Amino acid sequence: MNLWTYSTPKSFFPLLTWVVPPIMLISSLFCIAGIYVGFFVAPTDFQQGEVYRIIFIHVPSAWMSMFLYLVIVFWCLIGLIFNTRLSFMMAKSLAPTGAIMTIIALWTGALWGKPTWGTWWVWDARLTSELLLFFLYLGYILLGIAIDDQKKSDRITAILAMIGGVNIPVIYFSVEWWNTLHQGASISLTAAPKMANSMLLGIGLMSISFWMYAVGASFCRLRTSILLREKDAGWLRDADGSY
Repeated sequence: MNLWTYSTPKSFFPLLTWVVPPIMLISSLFCIAGIYVGFFVAPTDFQQGEVYRIIFIHVPSAWMSMFLYLVIVFWCLIGLIFNTRLSFMMAKSLAPTGAIMTIIALWTGALWGKPTWGTWWVWDARLTSELLLFFLYLGYILLGIAIDDQKKSDRITAILAMIGGVNIPVIYFSVEWWNTLHQGASISLTAAPKMANSMLLGIGLMSISFWMYAVGASFCRLRTSILLREKDAGWLRDADGSY
C-alpha cells in the first residue's frame, strides 16, 4: 500500500461502510467519560464556582472550530496541487461540522460570559474573530452549493477557504495581541497548565470525543457526497446493493 491507495472515491468508499459506527461509539464513550469527570470529579473553581464547568464543552468546541478549518485548508491545498477530487470532497464534508462547533463555542461562551463578565456578548477581539470564522464556514458551504459546476465549485471554494485561513492565528493570538475581555489561555504548549489535573483530564476526554465525532460525521457526509457525485460512475453502478 502506498500514499495513493485511498486517494480516489472508488478506493476510499468501501472504508466508509464500516468505519463510521466504531468511530461514533468511541466518541460516545469518551463523551460520557468527559462529562462525568468534568461535572462530577473536577473540583469547583474558587473564583467562578460551578459555572466554570461549561469550559468542558466550550474549550473543546472552540479548539475544534479552529482545527477543523485548518484541516479544510489542508485538503483544499492538496486538492489544488494534485487535482484530487476526493480532497475537495473531504474538505466540504468537514465544513458543516466545523460550523456546528463554532456555533457551540459561541453559545457556550455567551452562557459563560453572562455570569462572569455580566454580559452575553461584547465585540471583543476573540469573540469577533470567532464569529467571523462562523461566517467563513457559512460562506464556504453556501458558495459550494451555489455553483453547479463541481470542478469550478471545488476550486473557488478552496481559494475562499485558504484566504479565510488567515483568521485562525488571529483567533488564537487575539488575547495576546490586544487588550481583550476574554481571559488568556489556561492550556499552552509552552507553559504548565493553569488548572487541576482532573479539569485537564475532562477537557482532554471531551476534546477526543469531539474530534472523533467530527471524523465520523464528516465520513457520513463524505459517503453521501460520493454517492451523489459518482452516481454515473461505472464502479458505483456495479457495486453491491448495500452501498
